[in-house]
Amino acid sequence: ASEEQMIRALTLSHLTSVYIKQSLGRLSALCGCVVASTGASTAITWLMGGGYEDACAAVKNMVANLSGMLCDGAKPACSMKISSGVSTALMSAMLAMNGRCVSNIEGIVSEDVDQTIHNLTLIGKEAMVETDRQVLEIMTHK
Repeated sequence: ASEEQMIRALTLSHLTSVYIKQSLGRLSALCGCVVASTGASTAITWLMGGGYEDACAAVKNMVANLSGMLCDGAKPACSMKISSGVSTALMSAMLAMNGRCVSNIEGIVSEDVDQTIHNLTLIGKEAMVETDRQVLEIMTHK
């Protein structure tokens, strides 16, 4: 990829991540690498020649795959979660570029990508509050 293509891809990745994160809130039991790797998946899709619909498919594939990844505190083992996010980002982009997307009858994925993102962030912001408390309880009482 040219330098301009890389800059555009990074911009797309960051804007996608910011778009998801602004709805998620500052702290969540949802692992931050889910957000970052979803942004990366859109950039990878674009670099592979994909358009808007392909990027949307990549996002939906990411949400379907990594929506349950928990944050249990920043630590060296986060590298394993990052590895999962990166490999899933590549897989989701390749699936999208081959016309494969998780359907809206599966899990929290909706027909509309914005609704899919909203579903993910709603779970991360609202439904995982008790999960966050439990994770903190476990971590502070080891």
